[in-house]
Amino acid sequence: MASFDIVSKVDPQTLENAVNTAKKELQTRYDLRDTKGGIDLDKKANTILLSSENSMRVKALEDILLGRVVKQGIDGTALDFSADEQPSGNLVKKTIKVRAGVDKEAGRKIVKAIKDAKLKVEAQMQDDQVRVSAKKIDDLQAVIALLRRTDIGQPLQFVNMKS
Repeated sequence: MASFDIVSKVDPQTLENAVNTAKKELQTRYDLRDTKGGIDLDKKANTILLSSENSMRVKALEDILLGRVVKQGIDGTALDFSADEQPSGNLVKKTIKVRAGVDKEAGRKIVKAIKDAKLKVEAQMQDDQVRVSAKKIDDLQAVIALLRRTDIGQPLQFVNMKS
């Protein structure tokens, strides 16, 4: 049987390049030149920490980061901006999670979308990915086309196509 895996991952080197470019832009922007704090990437926790004096400047840091991430070719939905800002002394900090892996809710959406399309394929959750298998490769290509049109809420990649 032919199969492929649906995953959601971000290349760590590309993400690091985007963060470093955002840091350089932060130093050259006139309105943010003398600010305390900045942008820090935590590779182990897969998070990005934004810090500045007030929430308006944190929003500006978000815009800079998002612009640089998109220019590096990373989908903007890979970053989770939903966390609230926390005051920490005289700084305001915000932690942004980088989405890695298909979470359970997104996996359910993917499986439901595939089943609602009534294609002759079988989809199943496996840890942080979804495996889709079928007898014909054409059915698998139809699933890929369907999922590219569907908004799941995070970027998807299609890997390990086996026939």
